[in-house]
Amino acid sequence: MFDNEEGQGPKSTFSTYVAEGDQLFQKGEYVKAVESFSTALNLQPDDKNCLVARSRCYLKLGDAESALKDAETSLQDNKDFFKGLYQKAEALYTIGDFEFALVYYHRGNKLRPELQEFRLGIQKAQEAIDNSVGSPSSVKLENKGDVSFFHKSNGVRPKHLNHSHKRESKKHGRKMDKSEKRAKELLGELYSDREYLEKLLQDEDLIKGKIRTGERVQDLIVDCISYLDTRTAFWQQQKPIYARQRDRKLMQQQWNRVLHKPPSDPTRYVLNSLEEIDTALSVGNTESGLKKARELMKAVKEWSEEVLPNKREVLGNLHSCIGNALMDLGNMDKALHHHEKDLELAKKGDLMDSKSRALDNIGRVYARIGKFQQAIEVWEEKLPLACGELEKAWLFHEIGRCYLELKLYRETQDYGSRSLMAADEISDEKWQLNASVLMAQAELKLGNYKACVSHFERALDRAKLLQDDSASEAIQKYLILTVLRYFTHTESRLKDALVLNT
Repeated sequence: MFDNEEGQGPKSTFSTYVAEGDQLFQKGEYVKAVESFSTALNLQPDDKNCLVARSRCYLKLGDAESALKDAETSLQDNKDFFKGLYQKAEALYTIGDFEFALVYYHRGNKLRPELQEFRLGIQKAQEAIDNSVGSPSSVKLENKGDVSFFHKSNGVRPKHLNHSHKRESKKHGRKMDKSEKRAKELLGELYSDREYLEKLLQDEDLIKGKIRTGERVQDLIVDCISYLDTRTAFWQQQKPIYARQRDRKLMQQQWNRVLHKPPSDPTRYVLNSLEEIDTALSVGNTESGLKKARELMKAVKEWSEEVLPNKREVLGNLHSCIGNALMDLGNMDKALHHHEKDLELAKKGDLMDSKSRALDNIGRVYARIGKFQQAIEVWEEKLPLACGELEKAWLFHEIGRCYLELKLYRETQDYGSRSLMAADEISDEKWQLNASVLMAQAELKLGNYKACVSHFERALDRAKLLQDDSASEAIQKYLILTVLRYFTHTESRLKDALVLNT
């Protein structure tokens, strides 16, 4: 159901925000997924499954500290919550606390020995510890090392690295040769970038300059070298290739944004700005993100398509950001205007992904303000653009919820069934849960009590599998009420039959 809030109209439920976050996670849109899970946690702050889900997103973004914090919060009421144990172990492992990670992998394995994840965790943590023992170049990273360097960079240069980095290398002579060889092996294709950065330090004119943000070029270069040095030590301890590939990709993206492209490149400038806007909105700095988006839009509008070839796509993206920010601030009329502008640009440029995004957001605005029929029409237009069964499960469910609000229960039943079929197709337990609840609500309104009980029972099974205690409690209450209503209805019918017979 849509919850009514004073002055803002209906909003989505906790389970819908969680499901939306899961969908975004599957798509790799981790920043937006964090936003959805955070909104869900505003409604139910202690939901341990949601905390674990957001923790997974933080790990994907390289923010291991926030991932660890969420994992620990999920364990506050139940120290044996196996998902929280696994997530805490993963966060500790990413930070570089391999010994503590091993403890939690073992604890989880003792509780759930059938799960392969804990066995693999024990293996990789033990390997990392073995690799770090006795290695003179191994460095035990503090919590502020690791990939989160770029996620939370504050521009402060590490104390252990100074301007004489090059001279120190010469000073150590042969000892450096061996460690450099190991660094080259670990860094792979990024080793040439490290050499390139060291050469840049020798350019006195260059290192005196500043980039657009006001940061000194010299500090930026030294920070990047320091990052690579800490990563070399980390990889020395942590053998798995997948982690190195992930971090290389992250580093490459950062360098492409800052070093390998000239600062005057509008495309790079726009990408950096959009990332800042997206981050601001995802962490709840709505007004700041909105301000940045408006400033960037003003600048982009003045550029020609020769300067920015994908100008239409960028403007559409900015309209979408502004629209979402205004939604969060409760200004639905202006939010709708910006999402409609996004749709207009998408249609002009034949941009199918942008069109799908715009239709999605327009439908959300209509649903929030209680215009359910308009939301249905917009989302039905989006249906042919849906990518995969997961998105269809979500979309059918939202349309069904709108029909439920309109008291059109046959239509609710129809779309609930479609949502359930899509969820069954991909064996997605969370959407099976949501769709089963919607089906149960429709059957209840139609007076089909047996079918209602059946759907609630299936939803309860899924909630237990997901260890979603809050959903289980709510469904059990609905089940009891439905059974009571069924018996009351049956008793009434029997009395009527007796009256007729006499």
